[in-house]
Amino acid sequence: MERLQKVIAQAGICSRRKAEELILDGKVKVNGEICDVLGTKVSKQDIIEVNGNMISKEEKVYYIMNKPKGCLCTSSDDKGRKTVLDYMPKNERIFSVGRLDYDTSGVLLLTNDGEFCNHMIHPRYHLEKTYVVNLQGILSEDDIKQLRKGLKTKTEKYQPAKVFVLQKDLTRNRTQFELTISEGKNHQVKNMMLALGHEVRRLHRVKFAFLDVKDLRAGEYRRLKPYEIKQLNRLAMEGENK
Repeated sequence: MERLQKVIAQAGICSRRKAEELILDGKVKVNGEICDVLGTKVSKQDIIEVNGNMISKEEKVYYIMNKPKGCLCTSSDDKGRKTVLDYMPKNERIFSVGRLDYDTSGVLLLTNDGEFCNHMIHPRYHLEKTYVVNLQGILSEDDIKQLRKGLKTKTEKYQPAKVFVLQKDLTRNRTQFELTISEGKNHQVKNMMLALGHEVRRLHRVKFAFLDVKDLRAGEYRRLKPYEIKQLNRLAMEGENK
């Protein structure tokens, strides 16, 4: 038996807090009856409807993938481009945990657990993501200080990032460095670099929290192990308390 709002969130309908609002607003039915009591326990046999739509209670699955360049983190594309789901099992309704751009590669999580997804991507949980950034231009000491302090632009304010320079090529005017952030704003790394006057040539996510894809070729995936799922959830809960 699990709490009703948790089951709704796990189904990917909405966050747990939004599920609580829907319950209190009388938008949720259990076995045909409106249920507006928070904390109601439900079983796998109970039929749950949200706004008139029955929710699916599939087995929860969790994958890690080495996303290749040249594919989208969507279920389909009207231009016929490849998506990450083209590499995944066809019989499972899953979605990516956050997104990597079309030309960005590296660690990507996929699941059908909406609550898990929210815990992984919401900035209040402070889960770190590490990228290797290949930059056109030389990353200056002032650039590094701004990133570590928390870069501010006219439209955005970014949380402090960790920066570790791997290589500077003065002849070719290029920099390679590791950047660790705990947010997941749209095109965040590229926009941060543009704000500093630099263009990202290549972007590869090497870590999501403690997970990497060193044992996976581009396009390969594996199921997360139970202890990995437990550790990710633990880190998210610890991050919320920071």
